Amino acid sequence: EYLDNITAIGPRTVGSPENEVVAVNYLLEQIRGIARESTDAHKISVDIQRPTGSFSIDFLGGFTSYYANITNVIVKLEPRSGAEHAVLSNCHFDSVPNTPGASDDAVSCAVMLEILNTLSKSSESLQHAVIFLFNGAEENILQASHGFITQHEWAKSIRAFINLEAAGVGGKELVFQTGPENPWLVQAYVVAAKHPFASVVAQEIFQSGIIPADTDFRIYRDFGNVPGIDLAFIENGYIYHTKYDTSDRILTDSIQRAGDNILAVLKYLATSEKLAKSFEYRHGNVVFFDILGLFVLAYPARIGTIMNYITAAIAFIYLSKKVLQSKTRAIYNLKKLFTAFGLTLTSWVCTLVAVLIVAVFVSVIGRALSWYTHFYVSVSLYGSAAAAKLILVHVLAKKFFYKNMNEQYLGDMFFDASLMIWSIALAVMTQMGLCSAFICTLWVAFPLLTKLMIHKEFHQKGATMKFIVMYMLGMFVPYLYMLYLSWTVFEMFTPVMGRSGSEIPPDMVLAGFIVIFTMILSSYFVNFIYLVKSTKTTLVTLTTVFVVTLILVCSGIFFPYSSDAANPKPKRVFLQHTSRRFHDLDGNVIKSDSGIWINGFDYNGISHITPHVPEINDTIRTPCEEQAPFCGLPWILPVHFMFRLVRGCLEYRKPATVTISHTPRISRAETRISLPAGPSHMSLYLRPHEGAALSSWSLGDGTPVASIGGDYFVFYSHGLQAAPWHFWVELKAPEKHSDGIVSLAIAAHYFFGEDQKSPQLYALLERFPNWTFSSGWSCTYDLFVF
Repeated sequence: EYLDNITAIGPRTVGSPENEVVAVNYLLEQIRGIARESTDAHKISVDIQRPTGSFSIDFLGGFTSYYANITNVIVKLEPRSGAEHAVLSNCHFDSVPNTPGASDDAVSCAVMLEILNTLSKSSESLQHAVIFLFNGAEENILQASHGFITQHEWAKSIRAFINLEAAGVGGKELVFQTGPENPWLVQAYVVAAKHPFASVVAQEIFQSGIIPADTDFRIYRDFGNVPGIDLAFIENGYIYHTKYDTSDRILTDSIQRAGDNILAVLKYLATSEKLAKSFEYRHGNVVFFDILGLFVLAYPARIGTIMNYITAAIAFIYLSKKVLQSKTRAIYNLKKLFTAFGLTLTSWVCTLVAVLIVAVFVSVIGRALSWYTHFYVSVSLYGSAAAAKLILVHVLAKKFFYKNMNEQYLGDMFFDASLMIWSIALAVMTQMGLCSAFICTLWVAFPLLTKLMIHKEFHQKGATMKFIVMYMLGMFVPYLYMLYLSWTVFEMFTPVMGRSGSEIPPDMVLAGFIVIFTMILSSYFVNFIYLVKSTKTTLVTLTTVFVVTLILVCSGIFFPYSSDAANPKPKRVFLQHTSRRFHDLDGNVIKSDSGIWINGFDYNGISHITPHVPEINDTIRTPCEEQAPFCGLPWILPVHFMFRLVRGCLEYRKPATVTISHTPRISRAETRISLPAGPSHMSLYLRPHEGAALSSWSLGDGTPVASIGGDYFVFYSHGLQAAPWHFWVELKAPEKHSDGIVSLAIAAHYFFGEDQKSPQLYALLERFPNWTFSSGWSCTYDLFVF
């Protein structure tokens, strides 16, 4: 009911009445109703916060964020006698424009309301307070959480937090970030969660920055110095941030599962003695991973380091003994082992290069993302090619390089070569401090034990059934876990390829992942190529599958996108009806134009759309305005590096609906700038001219942060009402600056209300095919020189 009612409000963009009034009033109504029915064991306090502030962040190439009068709804549940310490639960009720935001993040707020309701009706008093933050500006790049943790009085009492997020719609909620450090928090999740799903591998992948996303976890960690747990729904990311993210697509089972887990963990933390002294338990990282969702294994990283080094040492001792078992043949054995080691690595490199060539070919002929709706296509195309290439390299080596050599000796040697590779990888990853090194431990320990158990069978002629069965049983654990992990990785990454911009070829990324998993899964089966008499049937089968799939892909039979009502996989397109004006040093307009700027959000750009709107092919292609910051285009975020330099633009003679002036006022000192109140979302760009440098400003911590390319980007948003924006910048300028010292541009974005879409934009959006999710709005761009 909570979820249905929140999403029924519609898109909840920051600054809109839906977000700032309707959603807030609904939350307050429910919270007050819960408070009226709470038991005498608890005290419930409610506060509305509307903070103003700014900060810099290195996300998306680096930019600075400024917010004014945004909204937080905060509830504190504590014992009647009060509490000195608190645990925070965080969700956000705002959504991106043009989407109902059921999974991101209304369902989390619905879960939090029900948890508040459950805890408040309990007769059992908690030891610590639980603070529920319903934050109203997360989609504006984490602004509301910053306003709360840096400005609200209750923030001082928080010792740990749980952040509820989404990267997909429903399914299991994955714990993908913890800490920093504070192993006791992971142990709390391990002990309390009823349906655990967690992985330190996901944490290290996410924190590497290869996924273009971030959460409030970063704000609480970096600006509040508070440890926490970050979890998110990851299933069906295809409809994340689209109009299809509706409440009916989130199964009740998913909501119940999340509620069970979060309620249990919050109760555990709110009664934990460690919460009050959480800073005393900040000692090192923790290795954690779930076993098929049944339970979680977690242990301190320092213990993992010792285990990893011991495992690697045992493997190296075993390999050394194998090489030195016969002193007269030691040099020979060592030479053969390193040859097998080199040949295995060579087969991996050859496989990766060959499959990436196929991926490049598919991308060049315009068939990228053919697997987006049909994932099996990627396995049939790139998986079969990878397996065939690996086998072929070793078949050729066996036939020409190892001709007439003993098959059992070769099989034994290539097993040892794989063991050596994994042992080296284990040592290197452990030395790098990667908690994910536990995977290498599995791939060293279990194969080594298997080899020792079936040592005699290894040296018998032919691969007998008994040997194969025992071998498979010994390898069962690492292979099962790797298949489970690969499912999680592909579940997360495949949908991301549909929203990762037009610069990165998604086929190369996915092909690379498939090759890596193929190499891992084949590492201890390469030796069978040398043990069996022939692999001809396997090679022919794999090659046939690859060739047939490639022909079908080239024919275009696998259309990337789907409008299937039950399981849509839409193409994302952004359309901005833009009015631009370029001013000279005297303030005169030297150029103005208007048109609809179109950006396809994936590698295919708008190539699949032009057959449906053919006049796009005849329109102006907007070039980069080299003299203007960020190419003279109205970016809402500094993601220009993710898109190609040439973008389709439908030109219209009529201007966009909105033509509000955004002329800044400059004070006599030429450092203080005042911008008139504009829409709730604006972007400010600064580019110092040659010889000039931006040394300081009144934003963030006072130190300007340049984005990729050297320009400065400021993201601005405000709630329902905001005064004119005043700030100052300080530039070091050369003595001669006849052409000015800085270019300043302002882009205003109209995400809601009567100004959102012009008649021309409405007309164009209606012509887009039903397998697209097209998000459109009006905006203005004004460039000034000072």
